[in-house]
Amino acid sequence: MKTNVAEAFSGDTQAPVRSEEELRVLEETYCSHGDTVHYTDKPKFFEECEGSFVYDRTGTPFLDLQMWYSAVNFGYRNERLNNAAHRQLDRLPQVASQYLHREKVELAAMIAQDAELKFGHKGRVHFNVGGSQAVEDSLKLVRNYTGGKSLMFAFEGGYHGRTLGASAITSSYRYRRRYGHFGDRAQFVEFPYHFRGPKGMSKEEYGHYCVQKFARLFESEYNGVWDPKAGKSEYAAFYIEPIQGTGGYVIPPMNFFVELKKVLDEHGILLVVDEIQMGVYRTGKLWSIEHFGVSPDILVFGKAITNGLNPLSGVWAREEMINPTIFPPGSTHSTFASNPMGTAVALETMKMLEEEDFGAAIMAKGAYFLDGLKQLQKRHAIVGEVDGLGLALRMEICKDDSYTPDKATMDWLCDEGMKGDLQVGAKMYGLVLDVGGYHKNVITFAPNLLITREEIDLALALLDQLLTRAARR
Repeated sequence: MKTNVAEAFSGDTQAPVRSEEELRVLEETYCSHGDTVHYTDKPKFFEECEGSFVYDRTGTPFLDLQMWYSAVNFGYRNERLNNAAHRQLDRLPQVASQYLHREKVELAAMIAQDAELKFGHKGRVHFNVGGSQAVEDSLKLVRNYTGGKSLMFAFEGGYHGRTLGASAITSSYRYRRRYGHFGDRAQFVEFPYHFRGPKGMSKEEYGHYCVQKFARLFESEYNGVWDPKAGKSEYAAFYIEPIQGTGGYVIPPMNFFVELKKVLDEHGILLVVDEIQMGVYRTGKLWSIEHFGVSPDILVFGKAITNGLNPLSGVWAREEMINPTIFPPGSTHSTFASNPMGTAVALETMKMLEEEDFGAAIMAKGAYFLDGLKQLQKRHAIVGEVDGLGLALRMEICKDDSYTPDKATMDWLCDEGMKGDLQVGAKMYGLVLDVGGYHKNVITFAPNLLITREEIDLALALLDQLLTRAARR
């Protein structure tokens, strides 16, 4: 683990190394602020990374508990996956997508064969670059298969990206507000967010309640989505995240999706599962939907399939929706869609996952981490709820009543963690946290899946310090 980062930037180089102050002036002048960087006044500069840590120029280690929004599931600078990238770079780093290369074919086969074994349907895989782009491709598949239907169901709290089509099925109006009317905007349905749901119901009862509330839409033509005479719905598909990502890592009851899928099947509505953030073993299984006992019609993936290296995303769909007679060449296209750098790393990722029992290890680490979070909940009144599945974990920050959302304190915790002045033993650390949730008051934990017990203990100690500081401020 490199700790003397400052020394690495003090030697002679071909060009002078600019100070952070100089870089900030350039960034302020020439960089767009339209991405997510400027949620804080002075975003942190980092210089190196390894394992579960990122380092600033002083060499201070920052324990990262969000790992690039769950894109770097297997740790920064993972030696095996980096070596796969280097091998591909030296052999076949570029080739036009109109031609074939081995890695694309083998990767598609591995994903499709795994899906057929788990979901009972033959299917095919279509690649793209980013998660939003894969969601766009899935929308084309749905519209094409359903005869041009453009209306979708999606969940309150759901997030599927910020391209135009993906924004239309993402519940946050703020992602659409500046860009005119979205005529194909989804109808958003209540997600069983039990902590903030009706009181007096168990988690399973609330899940059943939410399904019945959705099913009511099909009771009469006057509810607006169903023609009982024709037996057809105006809506083509339901887009879901099995566990809500940006919505705050909300975990539904285990009965929920089984009951929901029954309603969808009865009314000819497709189930599209977005695994971009929760896929690739974040929850202890390759796809998080595997926990819930239903089979998707379409599955969208991305992020961690390449461990945050060369971007790659994709769509798996049932054969009848994606075979060449219904979805022929040119149906959609991206220059870098099945790029060999991305497919090579993703193929190595899939091989790595087959060689070890990742699931059992992640579930054990997740249970250990969650137990530690529950201990923090007992000691700190501002912790309203903790929950988790595998290493997808959440901590809801509230007022002292342990319920009222407290976004201001959540923002303060994130900024305080980035100061790099948290001390454990004789060493100083920073802590990288991510904000999510309906009220932006949830710490969404997506640590390195290879995180050690010692690093989990460090995380809990650093969180304890932050929470204590928050109570005293």
